[in-house]
Amino acid sequence: MNDAPPTTHGAAPGGLEPHRGTLILVLGILSLTVCNIFTGIPAWIMGKGDLEKIKGGIMDPEGVGMTKAGMICGIISTILGLLCIGFYTVIFIIAAAGAAAGQ
Repeated sequence: MNDAPPTTHGAAPGGLEPHRGTLILVLGILSLTVCNIFTGIPAWIMGKGDLEKIKGGIMDPEGVGMTKAGMICGIISTILGLLCIGFYTVIFIIAAAGAAAGQ
């Protein structure tokens, strides 16, 4: 008789890899609210990889909705962050050129 408690981690039902949809969704939401590209890029990359594993039958398909949502939040946040960085770079260059021309 085995007195050890059952484990709560490991493979998902059917021997599939457990999904990381919750983690990806949290990273995506954090990227939209606080951390921008610092968590948006990982959400995008992890979401893309996990969706490929789900399509390939390697990962538990139960988390596909959360994975897609987190990945989309990461994509949106990353694109907006890069646009803002580009915008501020252009403004800085224009200001620097104006200051140099005024001297």
